[in-house]
Amino acid sequence: METFSKQKAWVVTVDMGYGHQRTANNLQHLAYEEKVICANNYEGMSARDRRIWEAQQKFYESVSAFKRAPLIGGLIFSILDAAQKVQPFYPKRDLSKPTLALRQIYFLLKTGWGRDLIGRLKKNPLPIISTFFTPAFMAEFFGYPGEIFCVVCDTDITRAWAPLDPEKSKIKYFAPTERVVERLKLYGVRPGNILLTGFPLPVDNIGNENLDVLKQDLRERISNLDPQKKFFYKYYPLIKSRLDLPLRSSHVLTLTFAVGGAGAQKKLAVQVLKSLAKDIKLGKIRMVLVAGARKAVKDYFLKQIESLRLSNRLGKTLEVLFSSSVKDYFKDFNSCLRQTDILWTKPSELSFYAALGLPIIIAPTIGSHEEFNKRWLLKSGFGIIQKDPRFVHEWLFDLVAQGYLAETAFEGFLEGEKLGAFNIQKIIEKCSGY
Repeated sequence: METFSKQKAWVVTVDMGYGHQRTANNLQHLAYEEKVICANNYEGMSARDRRIWEAQQKFYESVSAFKRAPLIGGLIFSILDAAQKVQPFYPKRDLSKPTLALRQIYFLLKTGWGRDLIGRLKKNPLPIISTFFTPAFMAEFFGYPGEIFCVVCDTDITRAWAPLDPEKSKIKYFAPTERVVERLKLYGVRPGNILLTGFPLPVDNIGNENLDVLKQDLRERISNLDPQKKFFYKYYPLIKSRLDLPLRSSHVLTLTFAVGGAGAQKKLAVQVLKSLAKDIKLGKIRMVLVAGARKAVKDYFLKQIESLRLSNRLGKTLEVLFSSSVKDYFKDFNSCLRQTDILWTKPSELSFYAALGLPIIIAPTIGSHEEFNKRWLLKSGFGIIQKDPRFVHEWLFDLVAQGYLAETAFEGFLEGEKLGAFNIQKIIEKCSGY
């Protein structure tokens, strides 16, 4: 099955952090004219709608900001985060009662919030694929005649993802995990409106349904992560059945550190850089610091690199990944991952990238939803919790020498859902009649 760029769907997102945008970008090949619509920042939107979105975004960003604030920051963060917390799954019970936050969203819809956006989309009623719940709610509230789909971007979700009256809703969900399927049922969503597709990973890193690109990259990655071939000899029959041999790499062992859309954990990234400085100078490891589309983060990294006298390694065994636009960043990041052997990140939507055969080193979480992503990574065997970043130069190379990260990478490849983007495409094709 090949990807395509024909007129298929309205792909809608919001630019509050990278998670929802990254998910939409991975579905861009399904979008009308290959353009993703940003519900909170599109040309011609009303000033009132923009103000409402901006107020929500300020709250979103404040949650992360408060956690980094000294003294009472942690307390304030915990209070704000509690309002968004995912409730314990057990005992299983009816969780369909709307929260106050959800009722507030629908109150704003009654005042006309989102009517303009949906009115524009109604002129060509293609299926809507939204990577955030609010635009999906808007579409249903204002009587959108086409199909409405919502893509879930985490391994578990709050009640906010389900509509006010889920039993009567027409919104269908693309669920990345079985837990999300079961959670949506507890929230009152009809089983027929829940589709277990897997998270849509970037097609450029998969290739096709035969996983040609993914397997090519994984052969090189396993070679770098298992230099003493401890994992290789232990699991030779399994590796041979899944990958073409021999395993051979064309690049040095590469660690990519992604700091997140708000620039969170940039100081942690520099701690890691300091610990690995000698190994970077010796060419033993290559490190990529991901600044995304934030110039301030890029400048911070370059200043730290200069202070560590590592500037002469830029373009060799050290790189700062920065792009002038979010769209370009996603493209450059996906390209970077093809020669990444280890991904160090907080457990955001990037947790699902373990299915590309990328072992995840799990940075501290920001928000309760990331706690659930962390648990999922650990339970699945797709990642490990970071150890003391001051001593990365010791424990990271021990993990590589033991073949442990190679085993983690292969586990993600074997057990992770890799075809989410193709599964979603098949569903949209049926809607559109192709």
